[in-house]
Amino acid sequence: MQFVGKLAVADLTDVQEGACSKTHGRAIQPSDIPKLLVRCLSVPIALASIAAALLEGLLSFGFYSVAQLLKKVGPLRDTYQVLSRAYDRMLDRLGREVLRDPRDTPALRLMVSLTLTALPIFVMQIVLGKPRLLLVAAFYLALCGPKFQRAVRMFSTKHLEAHRPQGYFSEKYDKVFGRYAEFFLGYLYGDLPELGRTVHVRLHHKENGGPEDTVATSGYDRTNRLHFLCYLADNIWTTLGLVPYIYFRARGDVKNQRRMLWGMARYCIYFAAIFLYDWRIGIAYVLIPLLTMNFIMAITSWVQHAFCDPEHPEDFFINTVTVFDDVNFMNEGYHLCHHHRSALHWTEMPALLERIRDKMSESGSLVFRDLDFMELFIELTLLRRMEVLAEKLVPWEPMNHEQRLTLLEKRTKPAGAVTAGGFTGVPVTPIAPRQIR
Repeated sequence: MQFVGKLAVADLTDVQEGACSKTHGRAIQPSDIPKLLVRCLSVPIALASIAAALLEGLLSFGFYSVAQLLKKVGPLRDTYQVLSRAYDRMLDRLGREVLRDPRDTPALRLMVSLTLTALPIFVMQIVLGKPRLLLVAAFYLALCGPKFQRAVRMFSTKHLEAHRPQGYFSEKYDKVFGRYAEFFLGYLYGDLPELGRTVHVRLHHKENGGPEDTVATSGYDRTNRLHFLCYLADNIWTTLGLVPYIYFRARGDVKNQRRMLWGMARYCIYFAAIFLYDWRIGIAYVLIPLLTMNFIMAITSWVQHAFCDPEHPEDFFINTVTVFDDVNFMNEGYHLCHHHRSALHWTEMPALLERIRDKMSESGSLVFRDLDFMELFIELTLLRRMEVLAEKLVPWEPMNHEQRLTLLEKRTKPAGAVTAGGFTGVPVTPIAPRQIR
């Protein structure tokens, strides 16, 4: 930590002034060496994160394909539906008993499912010692579910738990389960303690995706794949807790600084213990989930505040996107409503949207239909199909297709170089600028 402490936050986050901007032939100075070392380390980690996510993704989507085939078998489908309804009734009764708010039963279902699948697999592997390929595959499927749905729901469950001062569980069960999603199940996903309760709530919701936010994207071209790679490379330092720690330290926030230290220390102990026990288990059950989590966190931060106004990058009513899809687990797509009233229960978000729709219209907040955040990332950055996004955009006033494309082009341009230390206002020159067709 002494080495990291000597690095400014910008050393870990100002990729726009390095890999994604023009160089002017300046000779390397001694003070540039730490930044260069960080860059040399973070880019391979970004590539490894993509590989880890692809590995789990192939299993997850393969499982989804098999599940779709099995649904066509009438007796299997009927049996599953009967068991699922019985399971839901049991969880409804359990939720009324153990939760502070029974409306959070969807989160309870996710936590119970992981406790009955991923956790026993992990324990079994520790007992058996030598990694078993089938167990590893089953572990990844238990974490991700079909089409990454379980991983996404875990992300939402932990996210909303972070905003509850006392967590999900009632006082009678709180001492045992506490923040069960973040402080226990999160280890299985490579999700450090305090990234939710401290970083998300005390940092991200304070900065609201603006220039001072350590995960700000306004200085990048959000349609540029190479820019995303740069962003992903830097995101590992947030995933590991280092950038948030430096953020709190720079602002003299001792309480949250200590929380981050304690969270990083706990995860480091867990990481080291598994690797000392068996490095192969460490790679399969700890390192790969950690790299995958880095990828998921980067995608989420990349798109949720992707459409800022270059002239007002700090306005969260402008930069925060709202998406509607068929699943929308725990109303995660109402992201602007969540930033506007983060303490409001997720079931009340649709009503809040109706109350603030005039403000959203005035600000030019973007709303998309028939998309989730993963699909938004695919269309916006991977495929760069702005015409598809234009079709799915729900405008506040009549707009033709060309007007929608023009709006999307403006709202995804880099606003300027952004670091956790502040907005520099220096324009970013993308490596591969492109015209929206």
